[in-house]
Amino acid sequence: VVFHGETIAAWREQGYHEQEEHAAFRSLLEAPQADAQMIMDSRFPVPRYIVCDQHKSEARFLMAKLNPSVTPNTDGGVGAQVFTDDVSLRVFMEHLMKLAVQS
Repeated sequence: VVFHGETIAAWREQGYHEQEEHAAFRSLLEAPQADAQMIMDSRFPVPRYIVCDQHKSEARFLMAKLNPSVTPNTDGGVGAQVFTDDVSLRVFMEHLMKLAVQS
């Protein structure tokens, strides 16, 4: 996942990276993509490659991996709901403790 914050995404959409005087900004955008390509070239199976902007639809992939604790199954969770197949650390630990006690 290559994530662009709100400001960086706005600058990219305004085309600053295409202007010669903003060559540093262009290299800032290209560096994580080059790093991701290098990682993907060395792994099998090839990982999923996602470029996302803050508050856009693809950002759910990042939120689902970083904070899977806020799901439709949590009661009163803080933050936006993220639909994910992953479970939170709390749910995992509760399940692990249940299994340990049964043994």
